[in-house]
Amino acid sequence: MMEMHPAEDTVRKKRKRRRSDDSVDEQSRILLLEEQILESQKNFNHIVTLLDNVRGNGASTGALPRSLTLVALCRIFFKLIATGNLSKSRQASQNEEVITQWLNDRLDDYKATLLENLSEENPESQTTALTLLMKLVKGEAEHLHLSEESIWRRGTFSNIVATLLSADAATTSRHHFVDKYVDPFVDIRYHIFRHLGDFAKKQSNEIKIGHVISILADIRNIPEKKEDIESFFVQRPSTAKHDFRSLAAHKRRAQEAWLAILRYDLNNQQRKIILGFMSHRIAPWFLKPELLMDFLTDAFDEGGSSSLMALSGLFYLIQERNLDYPQFYQKLYSLIDANMLHSKHRSQFFRLLDTFLSSTHLPAALVASFIKRLSRHSLYAPPSAIVFIVPWIYNLLKTHSACTFMIHRATEGRDGEDPFLLDETDPMETDAIESSLWEIHTLQDHYHPNVATIARIIAEQFTKQAYNLEDFLDHSYDSDIKKIPEIEYQIPKKIFAEYEVAAGRMNSFLIDICNFN
Repeated sequence: MMEMHPAEDTVRKKRKRRRSDDSVDEQSRILLLEEQILESQKNFNHIVTLLDNVRGNGASTGALPRSLTLVALCRIFFKLIATGNLSKSRQASQNEEVITQWLNDRLDDYKATLLENLSEENPESQTTALTLLMKLVKGEAEHLHLSEESIWRRGTFSNIVATLLSADAATTSRHHFVDKYVDPFVDIRYHIFRHLGDFAKKQSNEIKIGHVISILADIRNIPEKKEDIESFFVQRPSTAKHDFRSLAAHKRRAQEAWLAILRYDLNNQQRKIILGFMSHRIAPWFLKPELLMDFLTDAFDEGGSSSLMALSGLFYLIQERNLDYPQFYQKLYSLIDANMLHSKHRSQFFRLLDTFLSSTHLPAALVASFIKRLSRHSLYAPPSAIVFIVPWIYNLLKTHSACTFMIHRATEGRDGEDPFLLDETDPMETDAIESSLWEIHTLQDHYHPNVATIARIIAEQFTKQAYNLEDFLDHSYDSDIKKIPEIEYQIPKKIFAEYEVAAGRMNSFLIDICNFN
């Protein structure tokens, strides 16, 4: 690498020092103009100088001075609002009215600049603009004596929401808006639901609908009691009967906003986003959860990954709201196929399946069908799925003792000898209860030693009360089985847990928790 000549190094340092000095001078100039504006009306024209600076028409267009100018202008207008300089008065002279109108026009120019920044590509510019705009919303609400309609529906706040929903680049702003303003404050959350619902009802662009969904899905603060709706961005309502203080009113607004989205012709990705949030961010808002049934049943009947994702929402409605779904177990039974065992939603499905079949009041024939269908598909399943299926079957057999005959009944497993009807869609008509679990016996000779060992628990005495299924879930082929042996007698170097096999003795976490000895 060539060394820099001393003279060149000196020039470079001088340029750097000059730029630093220029930056300091610019900051001092901005602060001086701010001070002069607030000292006297004679200096109000300096507001135009600062506005020109942020628009790039002034002497400096650097990122730091521009940001400082925006902040300085916010302080200026906030103080002018607080001191009444932007409020029209009946006793004001004609000259004072002209000044007030001029200041309001400059405030509008400033807001327009901030709204432009809100839709820029630069995330820092977006965040700064949003913070300053919300500061103005608070100032106007507290000092201009505006009506609630003017504050939330027609003024600055309305323009902020419109920009966030229309600007494709405002992703950072949308997340920041929910995190810093919508979630913490009751009044903002109440009115954002109104804005989003109205916007969705009039919208035909699926990209804009996606923006609405992103804001709604980000809202995590769901009030459950009246004490949860006491934090306000502006002054709290004077009357206790105001909608801001009503839990039902908040949930009604949220319900209307979500229904406006659900009635839209959503694309596949948007439906999956909604299904993923259904049970914990959408359904709890609904005063009438039965209104979700059409959307969930359509998704459940669609099949594939949509059915798997709809299960959580349906489970919430069935368990928490006591809603009924006709032929639920028949549809659930149909979801068990080879694709499901390879799905990324497999763990979530198995957790719900375990819950749905945990009741001791279910018919033995129904439970036997689920056991048998999973046993059959386990013959073609990845090892990471089989290590869950076998303990799950063990637990079901312990819970539903009428199905234990399937272990001891002898069948060879050849077509024609097994009475189980794999193609039968009704789990009550498969004759699984008359069959056996020869598939699990076959897995005892599986090429992978962990699978073979775990499969042997069905042949042992049922002395263990039950297995903790969470110990077996969330294993993946890629992360947990680093190397599958190409032939049966080779032992893999790594297995499900991150342990080394030493001296011919397997020290696997999955085997240890089975407690076979």
